[in-house]
Amino acid sequence: MNIMDFNVKKLAADAGTFLSRAVQFTEEKLGQAEKTELDAHLENLLGKAECTKTWTEKIMKQTEVLLQPNPNARIEELVYEKLDRKLPSRVNNPELLGQYMIDAGTEFGPGTAYGNALIKCGETQKRIGTADRELIQTSALNFLTPLRNFIEGDYKTIAKEKKLLQNKRLDLDAAKTRLKKAKTADTRASSEQELRITQSEFDRQAEITRLLLEGISSTHAHHLRCLNDFVEAQMTYYAQCYQYMLDLQKQLGSFPSSYHSNNSQTPVAPVPSASSSVVVSSPLTSTSGLALSSPSSITDLKESSGSRKARVLYDYDAANSSELSLLADEVITVFSVVGMDSDWLMGERGNQKGRVPITYLELLN
Repeated sequence: MNIMDFNVKKLAADAGTFLSRAVQFTEEKLGQAEKTELDAHLENLLGKAECTKTWTEKIMKQTEVLLQPNPNARIEELVYEKLDRKLPSRVNNPELLGQYMIDAGTEFGPGTAYGNALIKCGETQKRIGTADRELIQTSALNFLTPLRNFIEGDYKTIAKEKKLLQNKRLDLDAAKTRLKKAKTADTRASSEQELRITQSEFDRQAEITRLLLEGISSTHAHHLRCLNDFVEAQMTYYAQCYQYMLDLQKQLGSFPSSYHSNNSQTPVAPVPSASSSVVVSSPLTSTSGLALSSPSSITDLKESSGSRKARVLYDYDAANSSELSLLADEVITVFSVVGMDSDWLMGERGNQKGRVPITYLELLN
């Protein structure tokens, strides 16, 4: 027998096997043939594996969305990964925002309150961007990669063996059907021999599949460790971000959470800097040679109907028409109005008048 004859016979045998399986499968669907059921333990393991695969895919995909919200960037990363090439360095959103803030602050002037604050915020945003990059790298290595290895490796092997088990089961049931239909002694003997062979192959494949499926428990244990690593990476990231913002807040001070607008919200006076003490407990000498007032001076001014001079410490842009914009180092007249919030005074410059925040002022004696 030459190689061509052998290949022809093998193809004919494969075609016959495929046709036999197709007939058996169709008759089972039509309720015209019996179907060998898998044992309950194996069915449970198959269900557990399918459930693990489904949820692992969902968790993996959503984690990728969490770490990289931009779908185009995710596609680009996937292409570079498939080509086994290094992804070009890309500026992330916090880093880009930080650079814009720094550039704006530099143009407005680092010596101005707003420009200086923008630069400090920009530097913090860039540090957050670096932390964000580290979170993505750590999570991809310790969490996403193991999940992907399971989907593309272990589960593909399980699916392959599961498919083979299905084929062996069809062969077994087809052999059972032929044995039932055998009429002569020779045909029956041949069918019995075929049934023994297919039963043996089915049992062997069922055992192989079972051993693979029992490894799912080990997979869950491994994924649990990976999940702990992911949580730790997130905890480190959020702790870093919190510390960065805490440090920034200390540098900037407590800025207002809201400003007075056209509605009836209570105005909150802005505080320009945590390190700047506008009203001190004892008289100090200002740069102009005039002494700052004590807190009691503020109280006296609010309780009296008189006015005082005050030097402006920082530029201030009025939030609405009821406020007065201020320029650093100018001197204005301030006085209290009955019913006004304790953090504000009424300021006057020539014929201009409006509310001004106390924290932006030095009262002059």
